[in-house]
Amino acid sequence: MDAATLIKQAAAGLGFEDCRIASAGPAPHAGEFHQWLADGCHGEMQWMARDPHRRADPREVLPGCRSIVTLALNYYPGSSTSAPFRIARYAWNIDYHDLLTPRLRQLDETMTSLGGTQRYYVDTGPVLERDFASAAGLGWNGKSTVQIHRRLGAWFFLAELLTTLDLPPDPPAIDHCGKCTRCLDACPTHAITAPHRVDARRCISYLTIENKGPIPEEFRRAIGDRLYGCDECLEVCPWNRFARVSRETAFHARDAIFALTARDIVEMQQEDFSRIFKGSPIKRIKLSRLKRNACIVLGNTGTADDLPALEAAASDADPLIAEHATWAIAEIRERG
Repeated sequence: MDAATLIKQAAAGLGFEDCRIASAGPAPHAGEFHQWLADGCHGEMQWMARDPHRRADPREVLPGCRSIVTLALNYYPGSSTSAPFRIARYAWNIDYHDLLTPRLRQLDETMTSLGGTQRYYVDTGPVLERDFASAAGLGWNGKSTVQIHRRLGAWFFLAELLTTLDLPPDPPAIDHCGKCTRCLDACPTHAITAPHRVDARRCISYLTIENKGPIPEEFRRAIGDRLYGCDECLEVCPWNRFARVSRETAFHARDAIFALTARDIVEMQQEDFSRIFKGSPIKRIKLSRLKRNACIVLGNTGTADDLPALEAAASDADPLIAEHATWAIAEIRERG
């Protein structure tokens, strides 16, 4: 059996839904990436602007790199919960890094036994992963910039192993978005400024997660009841009619999180935050930013019953919490 087949069989045995191979070389959209950075569309994500030439060519990351093994793992946890707020589905439970990294390590060991040297990543390294996934035929990059797979839809994680093994590449994917613009039309903050181009500074996922400071007032009402991240462009994608609930129960909704209300979070103490969100990707934004987000949710959906909690938060020593709580109070009062 050839090396590529062995690797794909090993990937399937580790639970990956798809595994395909691309040849190492310059990323097809490196030029667009450099322009995106020059336009400041990455916002505060300075790590994306570090050594952009390395991100655009895996041979700069792994000397002797010949191939890129790209992987897909379905995380779709279902359609909805009964919580009074929304969380991006990838964050409903366990941090995906904790689940994927050990599997990548095992696949690395298999490839090492075949004579390769690897580096593996799950959005943790300088790789334009969607370019190489598309080049390998593992879906195509949609107009929302989210990767889309004919069989999985868009609810899947990408991971990759750069390797010195010279593996036969799979044929590239064909773009099946056609004339559809549902993702552009549905974006609450018009962050998809053109097909295949997202201005992170307008994106709700960026604003509620990567952004460490205040959320600009122009976007607060558009955030609605979104506590952490946004799935709008995925939810409207027609290709997600093929999505199936992930067999990985670790991605299914965590009851302790979805039993909360936004008011509970505004009033939450650090001890409870650490306990409830242990092992969750939400924990990395820390309690202060989660309270900031909860204030936005209450400003958009709350009632007079939430005012005492917000008034207490408006006196918080943390100015980030206090300012957003003050905004939420004004919004609730304006609604009467």
